[in-house]
Amino acid sequence: MLLSSLLCLAFLSTARAVTVYGQTPFGLTSALRTLTATSEGAVPTATEKPLAAYDETILKPPPLPQDQSLTFTLNLAATNASVPNLSIMQHGSFFGFSIEMSVLTQIMGKNASHIQVPFLNLMGQIQQRAGGVHIRMGGNTQDFAYWVENIPNGHATSKEKSDPKNPTLTPAVLYSDELFYLAANISSLVNVRWYLGIPFNDTNWRLTIAEKGQAILGDHLIGLQAGNEPDYYLGHGHRTEPYGPNEYSNEFAALIKAVEDNPRIPIKNMLIGPSLATGPWTPEMLFDTGYLDRFKDSLCMVTMEHYPSNNCFVQFNVGSYVDPQETFPSFLNHNAALNLVQPYRHSSDLARGIGKPFVMFETNSATCGGLPGISDSFGAGLWALDYGLTMAAANFSGALLHVGGQNVYYNPFTAPPTNQSSFHQWTVGAVYYSVIIVAEIFGKSNVSQVVDTSNNGIYAPSYAIYDNGQLSKVALFNFMDDPSGAHDITGTITVDGGQVPQQVWVKYFLASSVSVKTNLTWAGQTYGNKFQVDGRPKGELNITTIPCDTAQNQCRVPLKAPSFALVFLTDPTVPAAAEPTATLTFATTAVTKLVNTATVDPSVLATSNGHSGKERAALGSTSPGSISAARRVVPGVGVVLVSMVLGAGVVLAAVAR
Repeated sequence: MLLSSLLCLAFLSTARAVTVYGQTPFGLTSALRTLTATSEGAVPTATEKPLAAYDETILKPPPLPQDQSLTFTLNLAATNASVPNLSIMQHGSFFGFSIEMSVLTQIMGKNASHIQVPFLNLMGQIQQRAGGVHIRMGGNTQDFAYWVENIPNGHATSKEKSDPKNPTLTPAVLYSDELFYLAANISSLVNVRWYLGIPFNDTNWRLTIAEKGQAILGDHLIGLQAGNEPDYYLGHGHRTEPYGPNEYSNEFAALIKAVEDNPRIPIKNMLIGPSLATGPWTPEMLFDTGYLDRFKDSLCMVTMEHYPSNNCFVQFNVGSYVDPQETFPSFLNHNAALNLVQPYRHSSDLARGIGKPFVMFETNSATCGGLPGISDSFGAGLWALDYGLTMAAANFSGALLHVGGQNVYYNPFTAPPTNQSSFHQWTVGAVYYSVIIVAEIFGKSNVSQVVDTSNNGIYAPSYAIYDNGQLSKVALFNFMDDPSGAHDITGTITVDGGQVPQQVWVKYFLASSVSVKTNLTWAGQTYGNKFQVDGRPKGELNITTIPCDTAQNQCRVPLKAPSFALVFLTDPTVPAAAEPTATLTFATTAVTKLVNTATVDPSVLATSNGHSGKERAALGSTSPGSISAARRVVPGVGVVLVSMVLGAGVVLAAVAR
């Protein structure tokens, strides 16, 4: 049990060295060759309806408030000794990802031998800032997943059928050992640690995912989710009356007994729950059954899942219509984050009381795929950033942004459609920038603390960040949208019991409007617009230096409308002694495909929780003389990286040697 506790709590300290053999060092050479469209694939015409991930809907920015002050002052303590409401110590990997199980191979790679290079680059960007990344492989699809010995063409997963009882038409996922070796190979290249989910569709427990996960992933496995949104099981037809908090608790107890009786699951207390959606049940309804005291010795962490809105009526004719234009303003102020976090403050306290991390295990802007014009806008990036910092200030220990396929609006990142992957690259959403920025705010020290210092209304929230007990950064927002500059804000920082530095260093998160989806920049750099992303930032790094008035003990920081500013009180360009000086990247070399092109039927489509992806069938070997079976990383053995263009796009081959 001590080992399990250490594994579970180790997600609070994720920094670790990664040695890559056979790889060009960290992007110092070999740029990605840009492929252009040819007759091998067609770009969608203007008359075709785009997939949701590439939707062009642009909403009108909300009306400007009439009573917002354009100046404010933050009088911040120099040390954390007397700061009220200061958070627990946070880690840079606070924001992670929840990848729907049915689209894992689109995003991560076909199998253990074919890993998506842009995915590695995107994870490497987070590792550079945070030391590691946490990823859940799951979602609605996990509850109906089955292990099989082999899947045709060497795939790690495949989709069998849709579940007609689920309003989001969740497909049943088949997975093989390749899934775990795929994850293990990724973790050998970038420091990714994983969450898995034990199927909970009935109490005939299928524990293979726990057995294989512990055996193959080792300490890269953080925990095992037991039940995904169980408060919706009855409504989705997955249980029959009566089914409430007591029934779920009894099923949880039965699973614990099954795990304890299974010798192939050596670590018994890695379970994660209850993962309520806070729909039919509130957390308190479950906790009143004695859930936490009853199961605290088996729980690794306490989790919830929640979305602020939904697009289920449009996607699946469920519920009521949500108008994106009318809803947009509700995302663009600090109340959005405060209202989302408020129902969980008591749960967070209870989790701390039993010594467990409290994690928002699945979230994003709107369930059933997100909302057009909102979920992929710069405004959503500001919203997610404020939401993440509010959760951290309320003593959450982490949050996972959900990721689906091409028919969702809210993806942090999206692989190109299969029929375009020979010439198109990836796409990142605005919320990916939010993850990068939060990673940079908390960094690798694992002793950062944050406090909400907002004192200038709901459109200009602010936070102070303390590292090793010292005031180190200040986070400032301007949610308003006014290109004229008339609603730009100036925040003044003063230090109580200390002295402002002679200058501060500011990184800005910028776009021309809260509505736009293109030309987003963080500190002057962009990851690229639609179909332009290889996972590495483009452009020159731009850190703004602002002189301070040391005589008045004041630093004045301007904020465009809209924008976010991260203010450093010490020079961020000076790395700590143990920090690497190069960025972890995986440069790809592309060659034109000449033979054996792979094809996919675009009608093969399945959805899960509003997420889907085209089945990447017939993706076996497309190179003469190569093999399609995945090779696996052997512990202690180097990894050779080979990149190529297959019929399905740019992939990475990681081969044990």
